[in-house]
Amino acid sequence: MIIDAHTHLWEKQHGTVNSKPVYDIGNGKSYFGGEIRQMTPPYIIDGKNTVEKLIANMDFAQVNCAVVTQEYIDGNQDEYLLSAKEKFPDRLKICSLYEENDDYRLDGFDGIKICAARFTNKKLTDAIDVFKKAQASGKFVAVEFADGDAQVGEMKEIISECPDVKIAIGHFGMVTRDGWKEQIKLARNKNVYIESGGITWLFNSEFYPFPSAVKAVLEAAEICGMGKLMWGSDYPRTMTAITYKMSLDFITKSDMLTDEDKKKFIGENALQFYGFKRMPDLPYVVHMAE
Repeated sequence: MIIDAHTHLWEKQHGTVNSKPVYDIGNGKSYFGGEIRQMTPPYIIDGKNTVEKLIANMDFAQVNCAVVTQEYIDGNQDEYLLSAKEKFPDRLKICSLYEENDDYRLDGFDGIKICAARFTNKKLTDAIDVFKKAQASGKFVAVEFADGDAQVGEMKEIISECPDVKIAIGHFGMVTRDGWKEQIKLARNKNVYIESGGITWLFNSEFYPFPSAVKAVLEAAEICGMGKLMWGSDYPRTMTAITYKMSLDFITKSDMLTDEDKKKFIGENALQFYGFKRMPDLPYVVHMAE
């Protein structure tokens, strides 16, 4: 049982970064707020980061299910994610996107994404209504904070007012930044979990097999318990450096984690948090390099 807690999809990228546009220019590249970035692997030549491509990667890596989150840099993908969930209802949980000063949706979605790090004024409590409505409707909230403890105090206030809402903190608390453990401490609250989407990006300078990232997982487990940590790939952006399977293998092939820890981290904890019901059988397929 393997569950990816952090992936992205888009049919057409139309986002913003620092108030500047982000859009596809072909061959996996995007115009990114004034510069050209390799946004996805170069073989995604048409700019369409589709659900079919994600499912193919999941099948090869034997990943049973995935959570599709969102980001300002891709633009609002609510409609596309609804269509993706309709095609693969047992494989996906999807998030709508909360955008400052705009209406947001919960109906039809499993959760909602809050890009708190990208807020104009960084005031997280401005979005407390989202947490309250998610709690009332049984949805989870996926949130990514500004570095360190900048928004941790306000998050504590929200948790105290909404103790029953499920909260998944992304990017492993921005683990390579000062003060990251303050974000991890939030997972001491009963319904708060940490997911590792982007951890290979944050340790990219070290590269595969990312031993410092594995050590960070163990450090976080000492703070909140291994039962509160979930694996995420940050597909497809991290696939510009490594393959999808490598984003999982650095955990499954590590000798620093016990088998029990691995099972919790790559699937069991996410199953408890997200509540996937049916797991497809994904037999191993021998690949051409073997």
